[in-house]
Amino acid sequence: MAVHNYDVVVIGTGPAGESAAINAAKHGKRVAVVEKQAQVGGNCTHWGTIPSKALRHQVKQILSFNTNPMFRDIGEPRWFSFSRVMARSRVTIDQQVAMRTNFYARNRIDLFRGVARFKDEHTLLVRDDHEGMEELVAAKVIIATGSRPYRPADIDFRHPRIYCSDTILSLNHTPRTLIIFGAGVIGCEYASIFSGLGVKVDLINNRGSLLSFLDDEISDALSYHLRKHGVLIRHNEEYARVEGDDTGVTVHLRSGKRLRADAFLWANGRTGNTDQLGLENIGLEANGRGQLKVDDHYRTEVPNVYAVGDVIGWPSLASAAYDQGKNASDDMLEEDFRFVDDVPTGIYTIPEISSVGKTERELTEARVPYEVAQAFFKDTARAQITGDTVGMLKILFHQDSLEILGIHCFGDQASEIVHIGQAVMQQQGEANTLKYFINTTFNYPTMAEAYRVAAQNGMNRVF
Repeated sequence: MAVHNYDVVVIGTGPAGESAAINAAKHGKRVAVVEKQAQVGGNCTHWGTIPSKALRHQVKQILSFNTNPMFRDIGEPRWFSFSRVMARSRVTIDQQVAMRTNFYARNRIDLFRGVARFKDEHTLLVRDDHEGMEELVAAKVIIATGSRPYRPADIDFRHPRIYCSDTILSLNHTPRTLIIFGAGVIGCEYASIFSGLGVKVDLINNRGSLLSFLDDEISDALSYHLRKHGVLIRHNEEYARVEGDDTGVTVHLRSGKRLRADAFLWANGRTGNTDQLGLENIGLEANGRGQLKVDDHYRTEVPNVYAVGDVIGWPSLASAAYDQGKNASDDMLEEDFRFVDDVPTGIYTIPEISSVGKTERELTEARVPYEVAQAFFKDTARAQITGDTVGMLKILFHQDSLEILGIHCFGDQASEIVHIGQAVMQQQGEANTLKYFINTTFNYPTMAEAYRVAAQNGMNRVF
């Protein structure tokens, strides 16, 4: 068995593992990464963020074509199969893999393909697909193995009409009807995607409202627009059993209802990829969802072993995972460290949602005297030009100091727009103020101009 010695070994090549490995390499450390899949990029590149967002973009283009009156002069509306749209999205995946593979080569990071398992706290055994074994010895180890869809044992995911959020990407036909169980971020995004392809969707939510961590007004707007596009939302429901047959899937709910559709998508929760790591050999134990506990420096209970990304749970976002990986690496290198806790949400429904900071509900419960500044996209020239008039920008600010407390955006380019407000919120003292948007000249016409419109609206409420 070949034995290799490193300063740092990173398990996983998703955003968290990639940033941790590259950061350590750039500081002169000898680094190796272990990836069990055939290609780098992790779940983010192959099953999660990149495929679903690329798929959403193609669907959004189809919707734009089919609803724009100008295109009716050249033909009737067009409808595309799911597999055809997904095939176009795979171009982006291939580009991402090529780019990220080059990152490791350029930074002289050794890449081992196989399943890593702890032999002891400094030693990993890596088994490849041909049962070959290599031993990696490292001063520090970073676990960045990501997560996979949680799949309850009482649902038969081997059935050809029953899918999880990973296997749905291999769907080779377009169902006429679809039941999605789970109305979290993933469920809502896929409800938007499939309804955009003309599929009738039942979205089953086991809670009382959609994405309750959002500002209530934004959550309500999402519900309205999903329903407008034909999604039937069923709140406060739990499944009793799911039965698949040759022609479809029947879902029996505990409330006594029965639902029938061509296909079923389970989108309710994720599990950390820790079951193959041999954690028992180093005295670590994952929780019931396969997640590892870490301190505020991403250290596990084993001093030289760190964990980052989806495998530690919240917030389970690619953006946060990338920053967590870099900062865990910074900590072991004794560089400047930041605990990643103020992360903007990015929800790629149609229209998309993004927010940062406090919601109205949180500020009200904390008895913070705040005011609301808002701009509706239908009133901005850029949105009128593009036709993407659905949505709004809402700024929550302190009534007295005008300090910005929260930014909430719903509509086209929301995940881009939010960063302008985020940048101002990060400033200290009087630099964080609503007046910034009034005293700054924005390009016209732009979506960013909504900040000026909203700020003037908010100042009109101040007395």
